[in-house]
Amino acid sequence: MTAGSTPGPADGPIWTPDPADAAQAAITRFADQAGRRAGLDLGRYRDLHAWSVKDLGAFWGTVADFFQLGLDGAEPLADERMPGASWFPGTRLNFADHALRPGADPARAGAVAVTAVDESGETATLTWAQLRAQAGAFAGTLRGLGVQPGDRVVGYLPNIAETLVAFLASASIGAVWSACAQDYAAAGAATRFAQLAPVVLVAADGYRWNGRAIDRRAEVTELQRLLPSLRATVHVPHLGLEAPPSGSAGARLSWEQATSTAHPLRAEPVAFDAPLWVLFSSGTTGRPKGIVHGHGGIVLEHLKLHGLHNGLGPGQPLFWYTSTNWVMWNITAGALLAGAPVVLYDGSPTYPDPMRLWRIAADHRAAVLGVSPGYLTASGKAGLHPGAELDLSALRTVGVTGAPLTAGPYYWVRDRVGPHVQTASSSGGTDVASGFAGSTPVTPVWPGELSGPLLGVALESWDDHGQPRTGQVGELVITRPMPSMPLRFWDDPDGQRYRDAYFAPWPGTWRHGDWAEITAHGGVIISGRSDATLNRNGVRLGSADIYTVIEALPEISDSLVIGAELGDGDYWLVLFVVLADGTGLTAELAEQIKSRIRTQTSPRHVPDDVIAVPALPHTRTGKRLEVPVKRLIQGHPLDAVAGADAVDNFPALAHFTGYAGGRRDGRGARHPR
Repeated sequence: MTAGSTPGPADGPIWTPDPADAAQAAITRFADQAGRRAGLDLGRYRDLHAWSVKDLGAFWGTVADFFQLGLDGAEPLADERMPGASWFPGTRLNFADHALRPGADPARAGAVAVTAVDESGETATLTWAQLRAQAGAFAGTLRGLGVQPGDRVVGYLPNIAETLVAFLASASIGAVWSACAQDYAAAGAATRFAQLAPVVLVAADGYRWNGRAIDRRAEVTELQRLLPSLRATVHVPHLGLEAPPSGSAGARLSWEQATSTAHPLRAEPVAFDAPLWVLFSSGTTGRPKGIVHGHGGIVLEHLKLHGLHNGLGPGQPLFWYTSTNWVMWNITAGALLAGAPVVLYDGSPTYPDPMRLWRIAADHRAAVLGVSPGYLTASGKAGLHPGAELDLSALRTVGVTGAPLTAGPYYWVRDRVGPHVQTASSSGGTDVASGFAGSTPVTPVWPGELSGPLLGVALESWDDHGQPRTGQVGELVITRPMPSMPLRFWDDPDGQRYRDAYFAPWPGTWRHGDWAEITAHGGVIISGRSDATLNRNGVRLGSADIYTVIEALPEISDSLVIGAELGDGDYWLVLFVVLADGTGLTAELAEQIKSRIRTQTSPRHVPDDVIAVPALPHTRTGKRLEVPVKRLIQGHPLDAVAGADAVDNFPALAHFTGYAGGRRDGRGARHPR
């Protein structure tokens, strides 16, 4: 079978677990322990999952015991209201204490905990003992600056080891962390950070991208000016540049000064629901929302995610390509809880060539490599064959998230990376800093599907009347609480914004805003955002179904499909495409695109128009901006749709203002369709 070929569902799973590996997996040991306690046979994943959502308290209590969190005697779930669930009331713990535990173990202290790879090729490592020592030293500096539990420490930083150290140090004293990548200008970063009134800013001199060193010292100075609450700024010389002139009256320290005085790590036990970090929404639908997560919920969820679902542990590195303002950075940090080392990378995923991430994974023996669907698609179109050119024998899982993953890349991974490698697509979000559905080391993988809901996640697909459905697309909902659901939104004292965001349609039930289908064999298919549905004549289709057939075409490098209601019953279904170099949108190519959609997806959802555009906008984490573009087409003003700081290519978004009311001809009349 050729790479990229996509046989039908009758062909069955594309990957099945090796029985010997499954027998040794942590999730198997966990199932045995849980089954003995419950007096049940939980050897099949379906049975284990059913028990985990039926008896949430017993499940999460077993997670706490299995990973030795020391929460014995506490009631795991005292109140399961959504929102407002009460987890392990009266208990205390600290994320940093558990994440840095291996650094205090003489048997493991000398093992590598962090590998930081720079785009220039430089690589630095920290052992567990060094990571613990640097976090302790930086925490001592923060205490010397008067930082108290609940104070906010923010990072304007790339994905480097210093970022991880600063976060762990802040968490250890109970301060609240938030980070923003340096591709945001000062104003964009301040839109987020100023809401928090931070007391300390940790900022690098710049970052690297596509072979260039990007100096951000002027932005740091401006950001200091925009954050009047600052008491101090710590300068990280990532590019080796001198510290910028200060834009505030606070103290100025170099990273060397902040970490040169040894202080033993002293992790303050905090309440289970004490805030750990604030993550921000993309800001494409208004001011970015500050989402507050707690120490305890994140510790539990990330141990479950990494220790059970990803099967990570000592000597099994996680390398997930991410930036510091994407939740996947926080989830990467969570791998330390399972004792797994992490690999960090600052740079472009395709510099100096598209093989870069595969090469890093091979060089550092990653057990799990995390990428976006777009990177897999680009790897296929570039004709890469990583399995033949690199030693990927340590790699057992390619994790994928950020957007729905179509069937084709599953076959590409099998054929070009290795048949032993599991493609583990997952769906979750910044909202919970975890996943709703994904894979495990003991469940088969079907092309185009997530293997099933994650443990402890009561996931269902509902119709418009709030009734569960199988085998049909519906709203993805969560019917029982998860420990990592937000404590609250920042600056939302009565909780109304939080309730409106997730619980307005069905009070007491979390509506995530994705279309999902639960298959007959228990898999989950995510087909795009439900607020960007293609609804023609009452027949609904997720946008991912269109991208599935379009992205296989070598002439198309990017695409965006929009179904816009324009009033008076007029509905415009349009496909915007970015063409590969040297390709023109001929009538023949447009007809080929429409024919593929007609025959492979839905004859009711053939686009009225296929339009070539020079570029398409995305969020800064690479997600398609379907809803903002739809709103522009419907006539909403640009400044009400998205801020420039939230978009990777704002001129590309602004281009769509020219399609307000539908495509128009040279006389201003709506284009006939």
